[in-house]
Amino acid sequence: MKNKGMIMIIIAALCFAVMNMFVKLSGDLPSIQKSFFRNLVAVFIAFSILRKSGVGFYIEKKNIGLLLVRSICGTIGIIANFYAVDHLLLSDASIIQKLSPFFVIIFSFFLLKEHVTKRQVVSIMIAFIGTLFVVKPSFQNTELTASFIALIGAMGAGAAYTVVRMLSQRNVKGPQIVFYFSLFSCLSVVPYLIYQFTPMTYQQMAFLLLAGISAAGGQFAVTAAYSHSAGRDISLYDYSQVVFAAILGFIVFQQVPDIFSIIGYLIIFGITFFMCLSHQKALR
Repeated sequence: MKNKGMIMIIIAALCFAVMNMFVKLSGDLPSIQKSFFRNLVAVFIAFSILRKSGVGFYIEKKNIGLLLVRSICGTIGIIANFYAVDHLLLSDASIIQKLSPFFVIIFSFFLLKEHVTKRQVVSIMIAFIGTLFVVKPSFQNTELTASFIALIGAMGAGAAYTVVRMLSQRNVKGPQIVFYFSLFSCLSVVPYLIYQFTPMTYQQMAFLLLAGISAAGGQFAVTAAYSHSAGRDISLYDYSQVVFAAILGFIVFQQVPDIFSIIGYLIIFGITFFMCLSHQKALR
């Protein structure tokens, strides 16, 4: 099961890196508007899968609250991530967003009552230090706001993934989670779009639809990954998105991270690798 989770999380990482590339290519549009089209595609794909698979749309009453929490946290995470992608290097936005596994540990402690070791607490603190190298907080840093919004996005994603794990343990199916999350995300921003819709070119619309297709693939893959494996077992492989983002950022946008960002990447990669090795030794 863990190998399947590993493969699915790498597929998800590639899909989300491609999604971010198309989001950035779509140009100067509001992040909320981008999130609407990103989720609209997922709604139709998940709807089709639910109908063809025979899983159905019924959700037990006891799971509705959790599904709502997952949808709210996921929506916040998406909008914050899109804002960061528009204002930061693709790789910088990705590495900050990839702090979500550490937030999974924190939220799992509170929501799933999973034990958190001193080693994990220290790892979270070191990861935060690594983030400071990427964010480079100072009064002169014009990207500081975008970096902190990216951090909020990582918190939202971490909370959402934790709730996905909880829903999966209650036998709520992946396509159901994706469908209701995507539907909620679309409907929740409709009031904004009614009054603040920004006209789009055909090219921008095409890029957003491609982002939506990529996001749908990533959403199904990440839901499957966290359904089959605990976050601590697959978090290292989730960081492959940063590699994909750096490659796409260089090829498509000619973006090159500075030395401080690279140091931050190495710190976060390193502590995540250390956590995974420690967990593997504990299982032996």
